[in-house]
Amino acid sequence: MFEQILSQRFRETIALLLIVLCGLGLAAPAQADEAADLAQRVHDRPNGRDLTTLGRMVLTEKGHEPRIREIVTYRLDKSGGETANLIRFLAPDDIAGTGLLSADKADGSTDQWLYLPALDRVRRISSDRKGGRFVGSDLYFEDLQERKPARDRHRLIGRQTENGIVCEVLESVPLDAKDSVYSKRISWIDPDTAIAQRVDYFEKGAATPSKRWLLRAKKRNQGYWTLTDSRMIDLKSGHETRMVVDMALYDQKLPAKLFTSQALADESLESEYRP
Repeated sequence: MFEQILSQRFRETIALLLIVLCGLGLAAPAQADEAADLAQRVHDRPNGRDLTTLGRMVLTEKGHEPRIREIVTYRLDKSGGETANLIRFLAPDDIAGTGLLSADKADGSTDQWLYLPALDRVRRISSDRKGGRFVGSDLYFEDLQERKPARDRHRLIGRQTENGIVCEVLESVPLDAKDSVYSKRISWIDPDTAIAQRVDYFEKGAATPSKRWLLRAKKRNQGYWTLTDSRMIDLKSGHETRMVVDMALYDQKLPAKLFTSQALADESLESEYRP
């Protein structure tokens, strides 16, 4: 009788273990799908066919007065999953005219060109410089590229309040370690708007983030969310790059010719589209 009871309990224990193991096996792929879906929602958030902004880049360093740079930006979503972006500095004089053109391709790769008025030439940014700082800011050239979700492995690691919003915390790790200057990114995503409230950037070999991006304000404009105030902070030095958008215009039918090396080098080809 005693042996029968033990045998029954043994069978029940084995059955319970099998149920738990099966549940774990099913939960992992389901969670991975949910994480990938969230990353795709962030990428696909409606942002207009094109966008023009006027704003400021404010560089802040301890013990120094803030340096303010006026900028205009243009973005065009092309067919087939391609995107083009042009950034132009308008002031002060020591950086006015400097521009960056980024062409994000359907396969996930990006070509970038930098125009420096002092040299009066367009220089292509090599792929091994994606970790280089853009004109002395806390933004790397890679930060100014579109990154397609399929290039990363995504995992949900919990929920946490950020910027007053209960966010889904999403970890994204490059499938190919050589494909990014970062070993991983952790993003705090508002599930209602699919807008990141915070992103921590981990560089290779680092156990703690080296940079942190924070959203401070957003505004509904022409039916689209515009990120009007954000900060990129170097966590080691405390140096900060603040991006402020003072004006945003969507769906202005920007032409493809605006996003060429010719327009990058010749402000007269670009300035007519400024607000």
